[in-house]
Amino acid sequence: MSTPQPPMPQAAPAWQAAPGPSYPNPTYTSPIPVVRTHLGHALASEWTKIRSVRSTMWTLGVFVLLVVGIGLSAGALVANSGAEGELGDENPLSLGFFGLLLGSMCIITLGVLTTASEYGTGMIRTTMTACPTRGRVLAAKSVVFFTVAFVVTLVAAGLVAFAQVGMLSDAREPTGEEWLKGTVGVSLYIALLGLLSLVVGSIVRHSAGAITIMIGAVLAPLVIAIFMFSSSLEDVQTALFEYSIPNQLSVFYSNSLTESGPSGWDPLWIMLGVTAAAFVGAYALLQKRDV
Repeated sequence: MSTPQPPMPQAAPAWQAAPGPSYPNPTYTSPIPVVRTHLGHALASEWTKIRSVRSTMWTLGVFVLLVVGIGLSAGALVANSGAEGELGDENPLSLGFFGLLLGSMCIITLGVLTTASEYGTGMIRTTMTACPTRGRVLAAKSVVFFTVAFVVTLVAAGLVAFAQVGMLSDAREPTGEEWLKGTVGVSLYIALLGLLSLVVGSIVRHSAGAITIMIGAVLAPLVIAIFMFSSSLEDVQTALFEYSIPNQLSVFYSNSLTESGPSGWDPLWIMLGVTAAAFVGAYALLQKRDV
């Protein structure tokens, strides 16, 4: 019986035996084009994120429901009660204030989740790997969120405003400036408030903590001022009333809670300044801290 012989060794292919890289075509070029990234790519990425997560649909859906539902209910209640004449010189668009005040909590929540949720899930590491320029990431998130918040608020506030004017036929017609402030102005203010929440979420990096801070910033000054009974704190009480966010929001409907304080477009500039200062702080921390 013959013993099987081991196989004879075979010579290596010429390309493998040759000196140099161990692959047949050292001049291979990927068919995927290499392009220089820019802000547009970051914007496209953030737009994909914000429209694909469920929190966006839930928060914006509840926001529209609150603004439209409460606004139309208030207008219908006044119209059916025959109290239209009691409005007098009051801005008829002011009935939309209550829905926007409650709805702002939804915009605040979405603003915080836009940044803080990525730190909670660890997705921020992938984001920063894909776009190492951290300032560009923060700018893209801000632009996309502000645009979405402004457009949704403008549509909801405009719908309520037109519906209320139609229902309150005996009330006076709003002026052009009142229309502008009650639709575009208040929408810019709500969007800036949401943008401030986004920046606070980037600073705190914790969703629940940042939402708590922002809700406290909205409600705490007004609540604290209500319980200031001492005459020595009268100036502090007045300042808290004047610069509380609910009072600033009411200025857009010419229904300020105080006789002094912000008026006209002042609330918009105040919120713009606070948001810009917070944005600078968030950018500085983003550059210093690890993800």
